[in-house]
Amino acid sequence: MAKILIVDDESKIRTILNIMITSQGHEIAEASDGLQALNLLEIDFFDLVITDIRMDGLDGKGLLKEIKHRNIGCPVVFITAFATLESAIEAMRLGAVDYLVKPFEEKQVHLTIERALGVGQLMKENVRLKEMVSESGKREQPLFISTLMKNVEEMALKVADTDATVLITGESGSGKEVLAHLIHDASHRRHNRFVAVNCASFSPNLVESELFGHEKGAFTGANQRKEGKFEYANGGTLFLDEVGDLPLEAQAKLLRVIQEKTVQRVGGNQDIVVSTRLICATNQCLEKLVESKSFRQDLYYRLAVFPVHIPPLRERKKDVIPLSHYFIKKFAKASELSKDLLTPGAVKMLMDFSWPGNVRELSNVLERAMILKSGTLPITSDDLFFLRSDLKAQIDIDGLFKLPPTGINFEALQRDIVRQALELTSNNQSAAARLLGLSRARFRTLLKMLDEEDDVIE
Repeated sequence: MAKILIVDDESKIRTILNIMITSQGHEIAEASDGLQALNLLEIDFFDLVITDIRMDGLDGKGLLKEIKHRNIGCPVVFITAFATLESAIEAMRLGAVDYLVKPFEEKQVHLTIERALGVGQLMKENVRLKEMVSESGKREQPLFISTLMKNVEEMALKVADTDATVLITGESGSGKEVLAHLIHDASHRRHNRFVAVNCASFSPNLVESELFGHEKGAFTGANQRKEGKFEYANGGTLFLDEVGDLPLEAQAKLLRVIQEKTVQRVGGNQDIVVSTRLICATNQCLEKLVESKSFRQDLYYRLAVFPVHIPPLRERKKDVIPLSHYFIKKFAKASELSKDLLTPGAVKMLMDFSWPGNVRELSNVLERAMILKSGTLPITSDDLFFLRSDLKAQIDIDGLFKLPPTGINFEALQRDIVRQALELTSNNQSAAARLLGLSRARFRTLLKMLDEEDDVIE
């Protein structure tokens, strides 16, 4: 069954084609002009467009031009009233895959659609390959020399060519998506799509529609059927970042997809078989979320088939300078790359910094430095002046507190520091943990130990 869009300014023509085509089990949508058709193509996927050439406004030729320009990858069949060799040649020259002649013969309509859908499969594959080439050129490859990260790479490569679900943990900015790309690229699925989804970016009422798709009329605003991310990534890899932020109801449906290897669109009853490799990531402690009943225990065990932890950058300082060289080359002018990239003073500043934002923060710092000095090299300590205040706070921490001879209430001191961190970050626990140089999990453990959860947990 295919989804076919019929475009014609005569409702009678649309009705005739609708009756003929739906008799073969295809799904039909209609548009009365090219602009309306283009709007439908932007919000939904179609396997084929059948359009009249002559229409007011955006005509069939203009519609075909826009479809090609936007790389929609959908074949087009023209409708013509003149069965002449000239009109057929003109249609093919413009990029149409075939044409239909008025008045329609039902057998010819079915044969034309069958041929066009075959061409459509080739066009979709061509678009997919172009996307893969484009994405591979943009993708950042992991760069490290530390033993910790070499161990992570070794684990990733061992699991890559299996279909096991992988759970990547680590602080924000540590490179979880880059590692997921590495696993995908080393797997037998590398020629198919890698689809990345940030679960925290979805509103709770749309997360199921985004992941599993929806049928037309499933909810207000669902004007067309839509495939979800699992279907879109079929044959490839689906990367669910911030998986700990999924609502409980969506967690239950995700568990079913993992177990049954099928998805059911919102508002639908049909089980759709999918072969999608799942890689999940989180900067939260899922074990703690399970304890607090905000994450399903059975789902956790399904996701943690093969856990991989990425250590923060401050625990693998050997990677700072190789990564810095990589980012500088990325942001520098090609003519500057023969020069030294960093002065000894800049190296010392980069090595002394604790990098609470991990690799992402390092990338941002070096991009900012390159912008400020217009891309010229080498980067000096003066070019990293904005790190100095943060660096001084880190280096001078030993002098912040002197233990009085009478001693202190250590628990009260910890509680006060935790309260200050939460006040400075408007009760954002992740940000407060970074201020204290702690992981979010360790920070939550500290809160629990101090019996402060009722007052300060967000």
